[in-house]
Amino acid sequence: MTAAIMFQGTGSDVGKSLIVAGLARAYSRRGLRVRPFKPQNMSNNAAVTADGGEIGRAQALQARACGVTPSVHMNPVLLKPQSEIGAQVVVQGRIFGNAPAAGYHRLKPTLLPKVLDSFALLRGEADLVLVEGAGSPAEINLRAGDIANMGFAVAGQVPVLLIGDIDRGGVIASIVGTHALLEADERALLKGFIVNKFRGDLRLFDDGLAIIRDRTGLANLGVVPYFGPARLLPAEDAVALSSYEANAAAAIRIVVPMLPRIANFDDLDPLRLEADVSVEMISPGRPLPPADLVLLPGSKATIADLAFLKQQGWHIDIAAHVRHGGRVLGLCGGYQMLGRRIADPEGIEGPPGVIDGLALLDVETELTGDKTLIEVSGRDIATGEAISGYEMHVGRTAGPALTRPMLQLGNGIASRPEGAMSGDGRIAGCYLHGLFAHDAFRHAFLGGLKARAASGISYDRDIDSTLDALADHLAAHLDLDRILDIARSGM
Repeated sequence: MTAAIMFQGTGSDVGKSLIVAGLARAYSRRGLRVRPFKPQNMSNNAAVTADGGEIGRAQALQARACGVTPSVHMNPVLLKPQSEIGAQVVVQGRIFGNAPAAGYHRLKPTLLPKVLDSFALLRGEADLVLVEGAGSPAEINLRAGDIANMGFAVAGQVPVLLIGDIDRGGVIASIVGTHALLEADERALLKGFIVNKFRGDLRLFDDGLAIIRDRTGLANLGVVPYFGPARLLPAEDAVALSSYEANAAAAIRIVVPMLPRIANFDDLDPLRLEADVSVEMISPGRPLPPADLVLLPGSKATIADLAFLKQQGWHIDIAAHVRHGGRVLGLCGGYQMLGRRIADPEGIEGPPGVIDGLALLDVETELTGDKTLIEVSGRDIATGEAISGYEMHVGRTAGPALTRPMLQLGNGIASRPEGAMSGDGRIAGCYLHGLFAHDAFRHAFLGGLKARAASGISYDRDIDSTLDALADHLAAHLDLDRILDIARSGM
């Protein structure tokens, strides 16, 4: 049977996604056919697959690390939070429905067959499947019907390595405590542990490693020093946005309101890698500061996030910004907010309702049950530069401003306009994600804000070189041969 191994964490954000991505690149470079797999993910940062489905952004990055096209089977269950207590449920790339937290807890066991089917399909085309858990298996109050961690591992009989984050403190307690909370059949699948994000002299933690081994009987597969370049890779969890810091010395200032249900925020990553650009996330309670561009990002709950934006008074700041000649760009949900009105008569993203938009573009949007999931390419009309990306949205937008589109997508007969612009071109919006990953367009767009020299940054090249560096980093600090042996034998 195809080798498989699962990486579970003592908590969220301990580095599971990053370690799987690095190992995917490392084992792929050995000539193995590697596939990533995450049974259940929760994220509003998603990617579109070639067959018109959607999966978590981390699994798309891991597929890239493997050198393969992303598939819906790499993340068969994706939860996209829409409120504090509910989420949209996506199964094998398609919308299954909406569920409150308690309702989803009851639904989980019925999804396990789909999860195992996807896992079997990936195993059929691979030499090695690297499985990523979600959160922590120590959340035993949620263990009944679990499909994300030990519930899947037991059902699939997949060996497990446990990852602890020493950077946040308490790593000995978190690993030993997690081990202690598991049932006997679950502990039998635990084959070792990894300590991640270490800073300082590794020798000072020798006693800590011995304590973990003595208390759990688990093998130490390595201690991974903190990998700073991880910031260059697309992040999946919005917690990463807290690391966005204003750069007072940057020539171009872009401000982004921090919406509660911000989605597909990796649109911002290529911009913040530019040395002369400051991308500043504005947290609740702060006014929007003076800037060259206000960028309204995607949202998983557009009406609720627009209401929040108004509660913060940011709509007043945006209006003042526009009066003073500032520019505004809206992407996906942010594009919808720029219009005169958003209606959700069927309650697609929350309670049915209507809200007045910012009225910066003469368009209106009605949210519908049909979701657009498609990869596209074309050109930016203002700069003439080639672009490509993906659409991932519900809703139909209509109105006079569509006669001034932002983009032209496709070629020939299949060509179509996309998005809208104001008459003076200072306000623009579109449904396309991934625009700024294109170096020539990014430079041209930023040059429209302020004259600048091209930076020479190649976003795609830098992603791949960072994945290579991550693979080298893990190869130097983890026992890759032992990990592969465990995956092959389950021992």
